Amino acid sequence: MNIEFNKNEDVNKQMVYELNHKLKKIYLGGGEKNAAKQKAKGKLLARERINYLIDEGSNFLEIGAFAADGMYAEEGGCPAAGVVCGIGYVSKRQCMIVANDATVKAGAWFPMTAKKNLRAQEIAMENRLPVIYLVDSAGVYLPMQDEIFPDKEHFGRMFRNNAIMSSEGIVQISAIMGACVAGGAYLPIMSDEAMIVEGTGSVFLAGSYLVKSAIGEEVDNETLGGATTHCEISGVTDYKHPNDEACLASIKNIMSMLGAPQNAGFDRVKSLKPKENELDLYGILPDSREKPYEMMDIINRLVDGSEFEEYKQGYGQSIVCGLGRIDGWAVGIVANQRKVVKSKKGEMQFGGVIYSDSADKAARFIMNCNQKKIPLVFLQDVTGFMVGSRSEQGGIIKDGAKMVNAVANSVVPKFTIIIGNSYGAGNYAMCGKAYDPRLIYAWPTAKIAVMGGAQAAKTLLQIKQSSLKNSGEEITPEKEAEMLKEITDKYNSQTTPYYAASRLWVDGIIDPLETRKVISMGIAAANQSPITKKFNVGIIQT
Repeated sequence: MNIEFNKNEDVNKQMVYELNHKLKKIYLGGGEKNAAKQKAKGKLLARERINYLIDEGSNFLEIGAFAADGMYAEEGGCPAAGVVCGIGYVSKRQCMIVANDATVKAGAWFPMTAKKNLRAQEIAMENRLPVIYLVDSAGVYLPMQDEIFPDKEHFGRMFRNNAIMSSEGIVQISAIMGACVAGGAYLPIMSDEAMIVEGTGSVFLAGSYLVKSAIGEEVDNETLGGATTHCEISGVTDYKHPNDEACLASIKNIMSMLGAPQNAGFDRVKSLKPKENELDLYGILPDSREKPYEMMDIINRLVDGSEFEEYKQGYGQSIVCGLGRIDGWAVGIVANQRKVVKSKKGEMQFGGVIYSDSADKAARFIMNCNQKKIPLVFLQDVTGFMVGSRSEQGGIIKDGAKMVNAVANSVVPKFTIIIGNSYGAGNYAMCGKAYDPRLIYAWPTAKIAVMGGAQAAKTLLQIKQSSLKNSGEEITPEKEAEMLKEITDKYNSQTTPYYAASRLWVDGIIDPLETRKVISMGIAAANQSPITKKFNVGIIQT
């Protein structure tokens, strides 16, 4: 171990500590006071419901824990967007669980709540995962209804997805464990089966106050839409349970009887731990995103037995491609190289830049993985494609387009881990969110933006200076320094993984040591959805 390794280790472990500290705050939801109110009604909290539901000792992969983080300050915040989502095992069957958190604004739907729910449904649909909805929501947050109600990716898309999944045989089970009102009432009833908890669960298009206002009828909520009404009179719900625990036990029982899913046929053997120490990841990754490192040192601590079959090792070296296994699953890995190498022309630092030969290599490797039906894993630490006259004359745009085309048309499942930089078109070529990765997670060290902070700040400063000069304002060196700092600070705050995760550009932020678990659970999910499309790279041939 050297001083540099120890320094890196300290910085990265501190980042993981900060990550876990932030998550603990998010897990508190709307706070202890609101939690106590739910408990007083005899209800379990959202995360308690999930823990009770999933198999003991099994993994739960949370989706969007940081959704809405730092947003909606005027409304008092909305931790985890007021809903807990993730992939878990119920009666040994992998499924998507969506649980409203009634401690956060009574489980009301904010714009990011809709986006997160739709992401959960998207993952379920792509992987044919059964969906369990634990419903406890007051419906749309009315002060922001214009941002959540009418558009294609708004609230109503949920019910459209309910219908599509049901028609495609993707099982959906809903438990009404609290309020379920107005448009939100359609979600559980458009599921294949719906159950309700006596005393706390209720479902209606309009509550008692609105009914009184609209038609003058006086009726209490329990009579209007409680468990007895819907299980014995209307027939809207299928099962009635005395409490949360009995309701969740019923879901477990139903899940235990589901028929086995179809198998996509991805190859898996007995899992092996990496031979290289996984804890070394903290010391290998530099304390700065500008410093070089050897990507193979990362890969060897992620793949089983630290065994990796590298593709075209001596060609296109700014991207590493090759075959390995993660938790027994066969994977094709595409990773950006950051090391300094000695070439015939002298020392050369790759720095995560994609060159023409590297793009060509990656495109061909992606094609090979599609042919062999091997899932793809992208390890991003990319600053973009190489620029300059030499690169342009060498056809960098054409070769970059080949790679983007191969990624976009890939039919095997793709999984993206953002390790460091994720800048510009490099984000796209390395399977950013726009290119449909089944899952996309970031390490605490990630930075996501159109370009690096220093370059962007200088560009933005030049634009601002030009505007001020045109208006006749004199810019002193002190004023220039002040503007540069202000621009840099704002830009850098928007490149953090937390900013990205709050907007669901990534599904979450993870400790590097969780990377193998994320990829393994992702492939296990994808293995329930056989490939039905044929790989075709389109008009740009390699």
